Amino acid sequence: MNARHEIPTHLNVADRAFGGLTMRQLLSAAIGLALAYGAASDLPLPFAARLGAAAFVVVATLLLVLWRPAGRPLEDWVFVLLRYCATPRIAVWRPREHREPTRRPHEVVLRPLI
Repeated sequence: MNARHEIPTHLNVADRAFGGLTMRQLLSAAIGLALAYGAASDLPLPFAARLGAAAFVVVATLLLVLWRPAGRPLEDWVFVLLRYCATPRIAVWRPREHREPTRRPHEVVLRPLI
């Protein structure tokens, strides 16, 4: 018997769950909408401020879920930005002197981010 097996070709593509969104996007949208509902109903602020906070959360959720700059999720770009801010800007390398038998680590000069 000659059995045929299908070879998967889309291994790095997330499965679409509902409405063209992945499960990660759906869960992020559900959490964002729940936070917006909480902001609109539970914050001890005037009604207009609660609606403004809820609108801000909804817009942030929509950006997080739907906007994919360069084909990557927005949270990946946030992690890239955080890593960039945490990385030193100036690295100073000084060669070892030939007479010195012990090794010294390289020096890194950190500047304030302000």
